[in-house]
Amino acid sequence: MRYWLETAVALLAPSLPVVLGQHVRDLSGDGWILSSPALNQSVAARVPSHAHLDLLRAGVIDDPYHGLNDFDLRWIVNTNWTYTSDPIHELSKDSDSTWLVFDGLDTFTTIEFCGQFVGTTDNQFRQWTFDVSDILKNCHKEPVLSLNFGSAPQIVDAIAEKPDAPQWPFGVQQIYEFPNRWFMRKEQSDFGWDWGPAFSPTGPWKPVYVVQHPKKESIYVLNTDLDIYRKGQINYLPPDQSQPWVVNASIDYLGSLPNNPSMEIEIKDAESGELLTSQSVNNVEVSEGAVTGHIIVDNNAAKLWWPTGMGNQNLYNVMITVKDGDKKLAQVTKRSGFRTIFLNQRNITDEQLAQGIAPGANWHFEVNGHEFYAKGSNFIPPDAFWTRVSEEKMERLFHAVVAGNQNMLRVWSSGAYLPDFIYDIADEKGILLWSEFQFSCALYPVDEPFLQNVAAEVVYNVRRVNHHPSLALWAGGNEIESLELPTVQDEEPEHFAKFIGDYEKLHISLILPLVYENTKSISYMPSSTTNGYLDIDLSAEVPMAERYWNTTDGHYYGDTDFYNYNTSESFDITTYPVGRFANEFGFHSMPSLHTWRQAVDPKDLEFNSTVVTLRNHHYPPGGWSTDNFANATTGMAEMTMGVEAYYPVPYKSDSVANFSSWCHATQLFQSDFYKSQIQFYRRGSGKPERQLGSLYWQLEDIWQAPSWAGIEYDGRWKVLHYMARDIYKPVIVSPFWNYTTGDLDVYVTSDLWESVSGKVSMKWLDLSGKSIANNAGTPQSTKFEVGALNTTNVYSTNLSKLSIPNKKNAILLLSIETEGHMPNSAEKSSFSHNNYFVPAWPKDLELVDPELEVKYNTLSGKFTVEAKSGVSLYTWLDYPAGVVGYFDDNAFVLAPGEKREIQFVVLDDKTVGNWVDDVTVKSLWDQTTRD
Repeated sequence: MRYWLETAVALLAPSLPVVLGQHVRDLSGDGWILSSPALNQSVAARVPSHAHLDLLRAGVIDDPYHGLNDFDLRWIVNTNWTYTSDPIHELSKDSDSTWLVFDGLDTFTTIEFCGQFVGTTDNQFRQWTFDVSDILKNCHKEPVLSLNFGSAPQIVDAIAEKPDAPQWPFGVQQIYEFPNRWFMRKEQSDFGWDWGPAFSPTGPWKPVYVVQHPKKESIYVLNTDLDIYRKGQINYLPPDQSQPWVVNASIDYLGSLPNNPSMEIEIKDAESGELLTSQSVNNVEVSEGAVTGHIIVDNNAAKLWWPTGMGNQNLYNVMITVKDGDKKLAQVTKRSGFRTIFLNQRNITDEQLAQGIAPGANWHFEVNGHEFYAKGSNFIPPDAFWTRVSEEKMERLFHAVVAGNQNMLRVWSSGAYLPDFIYDIADEKGILLWSEFQFSCALYPVDEPFLQNVAAEVVYNVRRVNHHPSLALWAGGNEIESLELPTVQDEEPEHFAKFIGDYEKLHISLILPLVYENTKSISYMPSSTTNGYLDIDLSAEVPMAERYWNTTDGHYYGDTDFYNYNTSESFDITTYPVGRFANEFGFHSMPSLHTWRQAVDPKDLEFNSTVVTLRNHHYPPGGWSTDNFANATTGMAEMTMGVEAYYPVPYKSDSVANFSSWCHATQLFQSDFYKSQIQFYRRGSGKPERQLGSLYWQLEDIWQAPSWAGIEYDGRWKVLHYMARDIYKPVIVSPFWNYTTGDLDVYVTSDLWESVSGKVSMKWLDLSGKSIANNAGTPQSTKFEVGALNTTNVYSTNLSKLSIPNKKNAILLLSIETEGHMPNSAEKSSFSHNNYFVPAWPKDLELVDPELEVKYNTLSGKFTVEAKSGVSLYTWLDYPAGVVGYFDDNAFVLAPGEKREIQFVVLDDKTVGNWVDDVTVKSLWDQTTRD
């Protein structure tokens, strides 16, 4: 369980900085006891952990994710839990000081050491330190550490009942399962969300240390802020790319420093080890608990870090050494990169107006001085219990992000601040992480103790992750400006000024200066969806004057989010928002049968079974209810209506097969709905709105249940992720159909940084695969040229002008071929894309059995798929349980006689390769059959 970390040993522990002159005891591992009055027994435990997981390991409870355990295990939520360590051996009572260091306690904790009260905690997101020197000196036995965790739901309910507790207008505070989450600094989705459970886990979720300083002038490194930026850079202004780099290092520590410490900074290429620079810092500043200094690196000396698809992910190891003369006091190495990332919300210029961009304000990202199209999705907590989120699982997830042609994830607020290892993975893979402070879908208290608690949380996390080049943005919270404030205005307009003042006090007056004080390299905005700001004056009480709804028709300002559960409008592009950036949009679907089987008993594998329905948390109960059929069935009905409106309704004779087909049908609807929107938003790059970003909701699942995710809990791709991979390709061809007027437009859209030209092929077939005479009046091909980050219309018509004998028996196949340079690449690349259009909804098509066949070639390791007799729509390859991976193409159209070679990329295999024998293929036709 425990071991000493002395100077030499510390060199072997990459998870800890090298610290000299003290003893560090890591209390991680086994050797803990978990107890509770509700349990009436004690069980073996470990740290880091959560009570649910230790109870699971002890066999006291079943898998929390199984069946309806989200409800059945609420006795765990409603009691206190105590973690007690074994006696801690070999602590020195002669040390100058002894500290307890907690990297994360979740959440309301009372701490005892050697039977004596130490202190309390009330913030999951902070690092906590306590001086226990006197307690240890007076301890007459080997000390024991005790951590008592209070029931978060009960504690916040008690806070809410206090006479002076703040009150908000009805409907402002969104309750998912347990109420009053806004009173706590704990993961907000622990109290439930519309895509996840409400386990409210509790426990020491990050490592615990005992730190002893045997003498004065000895320090223990708590945190390091490494900020790399262009000289003169200001957070809200575009950096001057001709300026040299500033490398600013600031170390937070416990202990004491000599009067005049020195600092050295050495930077080496992380891959080759080549030395970039090694410099002594001239002006070392020492403040209470921090030592800071900076060096200058020539403008072009370092290789730049770029997001994936825009260049290489060049990384450097930055070693910071603090010394007293020739004596090293501490040494920290952080892997970082040289890049600028800037959220441009500045007013549209005259030059932009002359280019045809509509007036208003920009809202896009610029990396190293280049604007780009942000393609990606929203990242939620990948598990309800963070201690079982492994690096291996996150490696697989981010592999899927890159394979999905995504370059940005929005790390949604009201989860948790991501651990460094996830940012490390993003650094390596070139995925930008728009990161948010943990406030969502509510207004929050603004009393002084709450603000002080938040301030410590903000400073700690900004400094902790600032060295990662993948960090793209800090946002103050989720949807507060776009949802909560308008609700206040509607419900209690007479109190609107008061509540908007509270919002600004927390998200602008408090958080913005703290971000700016601790990083010069990262932009900040107060809310995830916003119309931007009118002015920034850092000397003002409210330093950022938000635009709110001070807008002008015909002008565009900010980013948008969009949800429309009226399925009669799903494919009406006139209902989609027009803005500069789309940060959140979507519709829920069912996971696959494979995934359901991980959590649901066979008897419950029916679309509207009690278990399946109650695991659907859209819509949430809005309270403690475990009988949420009314709201949950509404969400199930939305999926059902989406399928029934547009797709063949499954009627399989086997109930489990029918359930599986229904799950798949909801994924088809979800995928097409997202595809329609992503094409629309990407086309906006060449429209007056100059739309430069599309991040759909959501990337992955937290458990096995209906949700908006494109990747299921175990890593299996839904149809959505395959579609997004396809429609996020650099150059795409897209049809746009106004089904009320019959107008059809075909566009080519590119997010390359140079113009490209090529040819669009357009071919009309009937669904048996035969060519329609005279290509229905459509040219077989047409040339195109599309500008950098732009779009162009290549074909426009009306269906009434085309000679299509039967619109229910027709398909237009679209394809493009072109060559061009990926950003920062000297070599030309070939770009191709296939798409299609059918002039009737899939449910109305006169489908022909394509007689699909799939064969596996053991030599090539690829599958060959062929349609023998008809056009195969939504051609779907499926693989069995026991393996995790993805096909390099799926959900595609296959014409008769066409053979497609498909590779399966294996990420994890527990079948020893036997999975290949159970790969199947189906199409939309199979959704119509009874067998």
